[in-house]
Amino acid sequence: MADRYIEPDTPELRARWGNFAWTPENAEKAKDVLSRYPEGRQRSAVMPLLDLAQRQVGAEENTQGWLPIPVMEYVAAYLEMPIIRVVEVATFYTMYNIAPIGRFHVQVCGTTPCMLRGSDDLISACKKRGMKAGHISEDGLWSFTEVECMGNCASAPMVQINDDNYEDLTAERLDKVLDALAAGETPKAGTQEPGRHTVEPVGGPTTLKDMVTENHDYRGEW
Repeated sequence: MADRYIEPDTPELRARWGNFAWTPENAEKAKDVLSRYPEGRQRSAVMPLLDLAQRQVGAEENTQGWLPIPVMEYVAAYLEMPIIRVVEVATFYTMYNIAPIGRFHVQVCGTTPCMLRGSDDLISACKKRGMKAGHISEDGLWSFTEVECMGNCASAPMVQINDDNYEDLTAERLDKVLDALAAGETPKAGTQEPGRHTVEPVGGPTTLKDMVTENHDYRGEW
């Protein structure tokens, strides 16, 4: 996995994010999140609240969002917990971006099943567009991270871009997805294999064939 670094806490960063606070809509969402935890256990809400904060930052920057130190401080104060505990969570989980991010965060899985199915070709396709770990592309569109398994081994190789997964990729198929995103379009998420639905065998189901078109009751046949 590529190294992660946290954006330095600078006066400029403070000037931009030092007054961060929930929007009215997110304030209601934060209250709802807290209500899911028993009294005295509200600190357990740190993960969903960090996600909410990251998305609020992203809405302002038209990106996936990230977590500046002042934003983490806000979440820490909201939950009445030490800031270091919040930073520990944000830096441990790669679902949180701890430095500025491009419009699209391209995360390529490089774990064994994806590697055997061609993830190196996907990484090369990303690099041809100027993507490299820890940097935003010159056009501001792309950030790149090589990540570990994201659970789509049956449809490897796969890439996660912001909140969507794209599976059964080749370099050419990934290029089409990236071209569509760059053009402001919304490419189909999930498998990119023609005729394949989710992760059943390529070519269609090989068992329970009678359930392809309707809910067949097999119980009388067992």
